Amino acid sequence: MSYLINKLLVLPGILLGISIHEFSHGYAAVKMGDDTPRLQGRLTLNPIHHIDPMGFLCLLLFGFGWAKPVMINSRNFKNPRRDDAIVSIAGPLANLLTAALFVFFLKLADNYLPYNQLGQIIWEVLQNTVIINLVLMMFNLIPIPPLDGHHILGSIGGAKVWNFYYKYYDHLRFAMLLLIVFNGVSLIISPGINFVYNMLITLIF
Repeated sequence: MSYLINKLLVLPGILLGISIHEFSHGYAAVKMGDDTPRLQGRLTLNPIHHIDPMGFLCLLLFGFGWAKPVMINSRNFKNPRRDDAIVSIAGPLANLLTAALFVFFLKLADNYLPYNQLGQIIWEVLQNTVIINLVLMMFNLIPIPPLDGHHILGSIGGAKVWNFYYKYYDHLRFAMLLLIVFNGVSLIISPGINFVYNMLITLIF
């Protein structure tokens, strides 16, 4: 029963985190000149439009995962290389800002929530929302397809990097699968999550 309760306390953070992440990708793409996300109904915070079943299950079971990618047509961008980087970083950046906002709420909860069962539940939901958003940020910054990090690195590195990704795309995706299966992702992203979490706790009053 306690396992189920813990998962329920994580659920609001997951739904908010993936919705914020994908909405931000879509919003940035529209601002850069590509109306595809709007036409596909992705400019919404409704999680139903953004959930990828496997990614959602991984978030619940393993603590990291992904949402259904927003479709982007970079040919509509005025500056494809720059604009693709902006669109790619928009999701992780939105998760960072959401985590910062909920750290602020967490600090308010520490000061004003009553010390009872309801107060503890609210506090845990707030903390889980912070952690889930940091997980989504750090996980998606891994520079392996199909995550945002490979778009960011490709946009910075140019043709040579994109050619590398094109040549080894299937191999890299298989490597990501192995990292997930053998818990390698946690080893990669946990130090970054802890660092950013502690930094936010320190900086936000």
